[in-house]
Amino acid sequence: MTIRPIVRFPDLRLRSVAEPISVFDDELRRVADDLTETMHAAPGIGITALHIGMLKRLVVIEVSPTIGPRCYVNPTILWASDEMIRHVEGSVSMPGVTEEIERHARVRIGYQTLDGDEAVEEAEGLLAVCHQHEIDQLDGLFWIERLSRLKRERLVKRYQKQQRRL
Repeated sequence: MTIRPIVRFPDLRLRSVAEPISVFDDELRRVADDLTETMHAAPGIGITALHIGMLKRLVVIEVSPTIGPRCYVNPTILWASDEMIRHVEGSVSMPGVTEEIERHARVRIGYQTLDGDEAVEEAEGLLAVCHQHEIDQLDGLFWIERLSRLKRERLVKRYQKQQRRL
């Protein structure tokens, strides 16, 4: 397993749409392992292949160490509740800044396993937020685009100021 460099905001690759995965092999497993290591090192609770510069629909999420990391290949949202929740979000590609985002409280996602098997998962709360956040990323929608223009501009300025201090 290797910790890979993370693509940082404002890199345009973070606005790219990831391509579906059709080959389920040892290389895919290696990338998933590397994503897991990279996510832990960041640290974060979710990461996509786009975060390491690969335009592939692969996500790793770990919201609880007792459950461990889960890999999702080609995930899509099949259903979302009408009920909404607000949750503080950030990104491994934009470390050090967070903001509250409104998302669906519950979702059902379809995805494939690392073996290519079809699966469905229902999630609520933090896991539902993570699924929506990472699937947005795969669809070329960086999380700050969910903010109002004013909040987004303030957040970007905070991030830039922080980066100058490093």
